[in-house]
Amino acid sequence: MFDTMTLTKVTGAVCGSLLVYLFISWAGEGIYHSGAESHGGEEVAQAYSIAVEDAAPADGAAAEGPAWDVVYAAADPAAGEKVFKKCAACHKVDGSNGTGPHLNGIIGRARGSVEGFAYSEAMAADQTPWTTEHMELFIENPKGYVKGTKMGFAGLADIKDRANVIAYLETIK
Repeated sequence: MFDTMTLTKVTGAVCGSLLVYLFISWAGEGIYHSGAESHGGEEVAQAYSIAVEDAAPADGAAAEGPAWDVVYAAADPAAGEKVFKKCAACHKVDGSNGTGPHLNGIIGRARGSVEGFAYSEAMAADQTPWTTEHMELFIENPKGYVKGTKMGFAGLADIKDRANVIAYLETIK
């Protein structure tokens, strides 16, 4: 079925295809890559820079946003109910526990205090009551605020969303 000539042709086609691929890869890297490695290891200055007025400060500090009190004063519980749909995958507001504890009356309630829910050691150890400020920091970055929490949610980046959700949770008793 396969003679020596056919096997030689197949091997040549595979090798030729690999050579074409390597050449295209090398050419594309040379055309589109402008890092220091492609210039002999030395850093190349940009030809010109574009000034951006609303850029972050040069020292690397992020621009401060509005204060929590100001944002929370303007919070909308109806908008928070819509954002809460992200939370509803794990938390319920009907008094029963889901994957996470129920959130009825969460503001003012001691942390890790819902009966029948298995909290992480870090959450169960802290019995500080939830305030709107504590809740805002927790919702922003759960794993960063309570080290060792079981909550797998990454957090809400937008401060308005956090304020709206907390305003909504305050209406649930």
